[in-house]
Amino acid sequence: MTALRIRDVRLIVAAVGVSAFGDMLLWLPLALHLQTMTGSPIAVSAMFLALFGPVALLGGVAGRLADRCENRRLLLIVSAAQAVAVGTMALVTGSLAAILVLTAVVGVGAAIAQPAEFSLVPVAAGGRRLSEVNGLVESARYLGMTIGPLAGGALVAAGAVELALLLDGATFAAVAISAALLHARRRPERAAGDSGRAREGFAVLAADPVLRVALPTAVGALVFFSMSITAEVFYVKDVLGASATAFGVLGTCWFGGMVFGAVALARRVPAGALAVAALAAIAVQGLGIAGAAAGGLLSVAFAGFTLGGVAHGVKNVLLRTLIHERVPESLRGRGFALYNAARNGAELAALALGGVLVGAIGSQTALLLSGAIPLAIGLAALLFITTPTRRTANAYEG
Repeated sequence: MTALRIRDVRLIVAAVGVSAFGDMLLWLPLALHLQTMTGSPIAVSAMFLALFGPVALLGGVAGRLADRCENRRLLLIVSAAQAVAVGTMALVTGSLAAILVLTAVVGVGAAIAQPAEFSLVPVAAGGRRLSEVNGLVESARYLGMTIGPLAGGALVAAGAVELALLLDGATFAAVAISAALLHARRRPERAAGDSGRAREGFAVLAADPVLRVALPTAVGALVFFSMSITAEVFYVKDVLGASATAFGVLGTCWFGGMVFGAVALARRVPAGALAVAALAAIAVQGLGIAGAAAGGLLSVAFAGFTLGGVAHGVKNVLLRTLIHERVPESLRGRGFALYNAARNGAELAALALGGVLVGAIGSQTALLLSGAIPLAIGLAALLFITTPTRRTANAYEG
């Protein structure tokens, strides 16, 4: 691997980590600020919808842009626009309408930037194994997501919401600078028969015998996995009777496990076993969450969330790598953008479903289901894809 490629990989990894840190630095202080300013849960929910909704709604548009425009330039322009939007937000923190509009701008930028970043990874990596590079990318993301809330919480406690927003704007500017420094270029060329529409991305995902099993399984499981976000805080505090510190440790177990899985384990999966290992990781992730709920002990919850986090890190790296390797280069932006849209849509649905279930059946049962159902989904998909007739008919890792 040449020095320029190593440099480009490092720039992308650093940009992803800084971006994830900035994301957490944005939504946590902003949510707390809106709660204090308005006292309305509807206002806070509207902010989250403005931020995450565009990723779910604009998958087709974002994918078409990633497969039509030069990706480094696209990432640079979008990140610069996000920096301006968040910097402006720091000046209008007293206006709910302005905050929601600018948050939506950031969300639209995220919808466009993510497939561009994803599609640049193979170009930057060159001959380096993609699962290794994707492991570094995902680990940087998880580290940013871990540190960001700590910094955001500290700034809110100090009454410095505007400073938090300005720092977030600086992270977007840093991503734009990283994009400007990249030597890697992706100038998509439309293949014969490619209309350039979003539906071509859907068609290639549906036609591939591995992706049409692995990706819907991951999205379907995520609907239930993400219910744990709502359930776990009530489970730890109300059922286990533990402190807020213990809840923080639980999150650390999860994110620490994700980093370990992404860096240490995902790259050890043989190239011919990516799909099988990804589906097994979905099942193990479910097992970890279900075990944490079934144990009824804080120590068991720590162990279960560590196991679930490790599997989650492995799964994310392997699914990224599968899309990189199995989607034609000219369709890569659309393929990933559609998967990313489905994934974010599943998480938004799960947040709503989680709240309803916790109220209806209690946090422990809801948490148990958020692990047990994906465990069953993962095992069923694993059995389906590894039966001898399916293996022979699809040549699923060939």
